[in-house]
Amino acid sequence: MTSKRYQDWDPTQSYLLPPSPLEWLPQGHLAFFILDVVADLDLSPIERAIQGKDLRGQRPYDPRMMTGLLLYAYCVGVFSSRRIERATFEDVAFRVLAAGQHPHFTTVNHFRLHHRAGLASLFEQVLKLCRKAGLLKLGRVALDGTKVQANASKHKAMSYERMGTEEVRLKNEIEALLAKADEIDEREDEHSGKDQAALDIPEELHRREARLEKIRWAKAALEAEAKKTRAAQLLENAAGQRDVSRDESVDAGERRRAAARADRSEQAAKKFSSKDDNDDPPAGGSAPADDLPKHRVPATPDGDPKPKAQRNFTDPDSRIMIKDGAFVQAYNAQTVVADDSQLIVAHAVTNQAPDVEHLEPMLERCALQAGEMPGELLADTGYFSKANAACCDARNVDAYIAVNRKNRPPSRQGPTHEAWQEMHAKLMTRYGREAYARRKSIAEPPFGQIKEARRFRRFSLRGLSKVRDEWAIVCLGHNLLKLYRAVFSLPALATA
Repeated sequence: MTSKRYQDWDPTQSYLLPPSPLEWLPQGHLAFFILDVVADLDLSPIERAIQGKDLRGQRPYDPRMMTGLLLYAYCVGVFSSRRIERATFEDVAFRVLAAGQHPHFTTVNHFRLHHRAGLASLFEQVLKLCRKAGLLKLGRVALDGTKVQANASKHKAMSYERMGTEEVRLKNEIEALLAKADEIDEREDEHSGKDQAALDIPEELHRREARLEKIRWAKAALEAEAKKTRAAQLLENAAGQRDVSRDESVDAGERRRAAARADRSEQAAKKFSSKDDNDDPPAGGSAPADDLPKHRVPATPDGDPKPKAQRNFTDPDSRIMIKDGAFVQAYNAQTVVADDSQLIVAHAVTNQAPDVEHLEPMLERCALQAGEMPGELLADTGYFSKANAACCDARNVDAYIAVNRKNRPPSRQGPTHEAWQEMHAKLMTRYGREAYARRKSIAEPPFGQIKEARRFRRFSLRGLSKVRDEWAIVCLGHNLLKLYRAVFSLPALATA
């Protein structure tokens, strides 16, 4: 009986005429789309940084190749520099993008780290491409935040109270180890003579000294932050008293007392201020976002950290936050998402866990990054406040912000109660219920696609300035996928 013959297969067979890399992937593949997009992007900030270096040495990789490689990697959920390097050998799409080159993982990481601000700035360029393609229509948007784990463990955080206890304990242990070493040295001298080699200082002594130094550094940093917190609190109090002192409807005597209290608060604030106070990022990073909320170290009236104030040794900018009922070392990543297209039109990252302080700066970012204010804003109860409602009204943004889960107004009468009643009445209208019902289906899918489909659940970089740039690249990758699917109308890739 004749057996069925198989097709020829010989893994060792060489090609006489190698096929074109453009034939390795199907037409309309995401890799080809990334190549087309990168060709149109303005990479001048990255190019200037590269050209500004010494001309001697090894020739650098083409910045468009490196940019395309990183953007594709973030689109398909590959964030590790080692995995990116490995993919240039094993993954056909990465091989096409790199054109047969294989940048070392340290090169990939260096490019991402040192050109992160330039890469983050591409977010706005891609939004313009989306607008040009007719994908971006800024009418109704939804604002939401999610906790993203920092590149640090919560077990590497320590409270100010424990720092003091550990400092005393380590200091005593070091003194005991030194005394023990001296005692052993004396015994060795008596036994072997003074010309013999002395006992080496035990390794645990060096380890304790290093840990003591690290704790002292963290403690000093917490104390400096607490002083800044107290100074800011006093200046805010002074500003409030100044407003009272200028209010003509207030009694003249009370205005004078308010002015005196403002003077005292300003003088007290100077005591806690330092000439070294600044929030400038390291060279190569993005500019400080002064309008975004920032975590304040809990401080006493004397400007000292409260006992429970914490600092992480691995990533000092990150904070312990609650995520799904568990405590995690994290950052608060914010997005504004457009209805229908689900494009992210504004993004930010802070180390302030509550959402309420983010509404106004996120609206400003929407105007800056997307080029205009939205017509309608949806947000959950974490964003409601009288100030936020007034902020939306002042910017002609029709806001629908949930007031609270139990539909109970504030117990005290006043402006906050009135703002609550107005927003509650607005949400109870037929249009208000229909509009707010859309919030979850607009705001939540991008987080699901980023965290679950592309598995971005933890930042690769450390420090507030760096994670802001990395989140911008993540949001940029999300928008690139939306643009790709709108332009090519192809089924979603399994990896994306």
